[in-house]
Amino acid sequence: MILSMIGRRHFLTTAALASSATALRATIGTKPHVATNVYPWMMFYRRRDQNWNDDVAAGLAQVATSGVNGFEPIGESAADVRQLGPLLEKHKLEMRSLYVNIKLHETAAVEKAIRGVLDIAKEAKAQRTKIIVTNPTPIRWGGLEDKSDAQLKVQSTALNELGIAIRKLGLTLAYHNHDAELRQGAREFHHMLTATDPENVKLCLDSHWIFRGCGNSQVALFDAVAHYHTRIVELHLRQSVGGIWSEAFSMEGDIDYTRLFEQLETWQLKPHLVLEQAVEAKSPNTRSAVEAHQLSLKNLLQAIQ
Repeated sequence: MILSMIGRRHFLTTAALASSATALRATIGTKPHVATNVYPWMMFYRRRDQNWNDDVAAGLAQVATSGVNGFEPIGESAADVRQLGPLLEKHKLEMRSLYVNIKLHETAAVEKAIRGVLDIAKEAKAQRTKIIVTNPTPIRWGGLEDKSDAQLKVQSTALNELGIAIRKLGLTLAYHNHDAELRQGAREFHHMLTATDPENVKLCLDSHWIFRGCGNSQVALFDAVAHYHTRIVELHLRQSVGGIWSEAFSMEGDIDYTRLFEQLETWQLKPHLVLEQAVEAKSPNTRSAVEAHQLSLKNLLQAIQ
């Protein structure tokens, strides 16, 4: 999907005649497939004192207007995913991936948590979803508490078990990171990937959370990419300038996305691309959610085409 920008016009002319996609190019017809996660839309709505969940149908209409052709929701229940299906179909938005939180660090909660995710995954599969993205929840959202070694072992074992079950459904489980997992020498992040089977647990690389979680370090980000690139099946894309999230995604900023894309192409990886350009308190406030996503998509497509 991600292609280097060297000789792009000539390359695409040639590739259009080929029967198979080249390098990291995934398409719907001739249009590259780019999705958006629901999270940035929730944040754009919030800063205008609106609630995304008050009118999901209207929200998805705006998502479609932005030009993306995919949508990654946060799955709370199988029923929610089922209700989402007709709306996505109406607006011609594919749900190739779905994000779900899960509590796996407490033994007593594991069995019920896995059952819940599998129920969601089965419904998502019926809607042609391929990737289930999951982030094991922290002890407390926004808190500074770190999981014990014992809790990390429980969590990694459960994550691997979930991956086995997801594979049996014909789907892919992708571990997702936030910044909390990068504390204490990134012990949680590394343990989730070293203590699980690569066949069962892939990686949704959230590049900016790694960057931020490691003290705004591109060194840490690209070391992680070098070490775990064979497991990357999805990218969450976000940019910042001076450590502050931008309104729209671009290749230039704190993270060198041109370098990242070129590395992934070198390894012939084809990750699913998901825009997650959320805003925070100090982000610029000059665009609506639709306008920001239109610009994000334009900047991304210019790079990959």
